[in-house]
Amino acid sequence: MPKLQAFEFWRKTLNEARYVVAPMVDQSELAWRLLSRRHGAQLCYTPMLHAQVFVRDANYRRENLYSEVCEEDRPLIAQFCANDPEVFLQAALLAQDYCDAIDLNLGCPQMIAKRGHYGVFLQDEWELLEKIVSLAHQKLSVPITCKIRVFEEIEKTVGYAQMLEKAGCQLLTVHGRTKDQKGAMTGIASWEHIKAVRKAVNIPVFANGNIHHLSDVERCIQETGVQGVMSAEGNLHNPALFEGRSPPVWEMAEEYLEIHQDLREELAKVKTLQALADVSKQLELRCQEEMANRKDVEDKEGNIPLPHWICQPYIRPAPKQLTTNGSAQGSELRKMVCQKRSLEDLDGAAEVLSKNKQKKKSRNPHKNFCTQQKPKYLKCEQCGNPKGNKCVFNLCRGCCKKKAFKEIADCPSHGLRFKTKAEKRKAEEDEQKDVKRSEGSVMERIRETPLPPETSTELQEQSAAPLL
Repeated sequence: MPKLQAFEFWRKTLNEARYVVAPMVDQSELAWRLLSRRHGAQLCYTPMLHAQVFVRDANYRRENLYSEVCEEDRPLIAQFCANDPEVFLQAALLAQDYCDAIDLNLGCPQMIAKRGHYGVFLQDEWELLEKIVSLAHQKLSVPITCKIRVFEEIEKTVGYAQMLEKAGCQLLTVHGRTKDQKGAMTGIASWEHIKAVRKAVNIPVFANGNIHHLSDVERCIQETGVQGVMSAEGNLHNPALFEGRSPPVWEMAEEYLEIHQDLREELAKVKTLQALADVSKQLELRCQEEMANRKDVEDKEGNIPLPHWICQPYIRPAPKQLTTNGSAQGSELRKMVCQKRSLEDLDGAAEVLSKNKQKKKSRNPHKNFCTQQKPKYLKCEQCGNPKGNKCVFNLCRGCCKKKAFKEIADCPSHGLRFKTKAEKRKAEEDEQKDVKRSEGSVMERIRETPLPPETSTELQEQSAAPLL
């Protein structure tokens, strides 16, 4: 059967899915996907899988995809992060029999993606992305899809989408935020970018961003013309979002625990499943007591529009605006939002240290985390790296090793014993020579020693006797 493509794939394989659960690391696992499907979701993605680990680790494949095969969990798209065409293809080939399409993650903006060089940090490497997508499109038996973030310029975003379409992408999900819109700087997703991409390509497009209620889904489809809408945080805070309901949190919790109970024991971070169910029951009783007392009316925490026991979207508070002469200063605002916590206060109080540093402090009370108070190190005379305090050459270990090897010298500070080892080898060689010399002199003395008369007569008789 030929591989379905573009709109035919969306209509026949994905059943014209409009309500989509996003790929979410450690969140969109099987039980959550099934819960979301019960409440209106029509298509789900797996959590993002690391292609290289998926290829080399059979346990990773089994735990993250193979063991989660379920007839109710279709249609399903498996998402991978990768930066190598061959590795991505190998992972996709191992996964294609367990899903309906393979998605390439080009939208993750987190620091781990930056360190691993994948996700949104590949969005400027169009030549590489074209190779990854085109190779997968040629070799896979299922369609290849992509999830991207936008550039600040609409024109560049449209060109980006068209490049992926030309390479073989059969469905494109567009998150209407840029690479830098994350955390406290998340802001509002641009549906204008999504609308422009939808008009410019001839493949199905899903929109992602600004989805908190079912009304947002319908409005997004109307304004952008996309085929479907993907929800991440909105779905996490309310699995019934696509139903247009906001049920009590304990109702969703109890239903979540009922799904595939054989897996819940392993996934839950408590000793038993019953313990989780008990916690959910206690939460229900406590919330019902607050409902009876109408405590939420008098003491409502935060900005949430509904009582806290109702599933509802979470909206990040906007960062405080720093104003000078009535206008916000963007650079100062960015510094304020991105500023790291101080290592310690003037008195060195432990409460402002991170948990990890507090543990180190408990093991070593004299440990100093303040860079200004740390002693300045002495530099290596050759390369400028920190030198060994007791190095005989006043060098760092790397330079010391080279010098000691060249001069056949020792440096106890760096544990280098070139001279000692050379002297030991020479002593062993001299000892072997002495042994050979002594053995040679013994043989020489044996040859020079005359034989007794009886032995000499016997030898002469034996040599004269005829051979029989």
